[in-house]
Amino acid sequence: MVDYSIRVTCMKYADVDRIYQTMPLDNIPWNSETPPDALVNLIQNGIVQPCRTVDLGCGAGNYAIYLAGLGFDVTGVDSSPTAIKIAGKNTKKRGARCRFIVADLLGDLHEVTDTFDFAYDWEFLHHIFPEDREAYIRNVYKITNPGATYFSVCFAESDPQFGGSGKYRTTRIGTTLYFSSESELMDLVSPYFTIRKLKTIDVSSKFGPHRAVCVLATRH
Repeated sequence: MVDYSIRVTCMKYADVDRIYQTMPLDNIPWNSETPPDALVNLIQNGIVQPCRTVDLGCGAGNYAIYLAGLGFDVTGVDSSPTAIKIAGKNTKKRGARCRFIVADLLGDLHEVTDTFDFAYDWEFLHHIFPEDREAYIRNVYKITNPGATYFSVCFAESDPQFGGSGKYRTTRIGTTLYFSSESELMDLVSPYFTIRKLKTIDVSSKFGPHRAVCVLATRH
């Protein structure tokens, strides 16, 4: 018998694997080979140094490959088998050393057997609706070591894109995103992590600028 709650959770989200199967990578809004400034700055400023790292919602693996090239021991996790297959090909093509795992980040994450000193999700959390975020942040806590750094950037409710207002907005490719406030992210993260930085920043993308909530925290 299929668990009804699991089926409902799956039905309310877009079929990301189908997006990777049917859409050219250049047309997927979140796919970029250029690492974002906010992530690069963490490395350049020495806030995060090479360590065992997990890229949550890694997609085609671009940022995992970037970090691997700097000496990080990186594992990428994504629910899309097609994305993970692409990530593996990209890794070989660029001569990087990364591991990639297909897993539901809202599930029990039994596929992920390591623990990590740095965990990050870049523009991933806005794909998760509020009622499922507790399960997600518990998973981040579960697979990180005490004292680990957690870094998250997701679209803010002040973001001008996709209509410019409303907590739920539909994108040009048909996905529905949830736009967060700083207080929502504080309430979500603080039971598990000590927040070091929480602010709204400007981020660039291939289809226009965004406002995003940025969280930098340390695991309890």
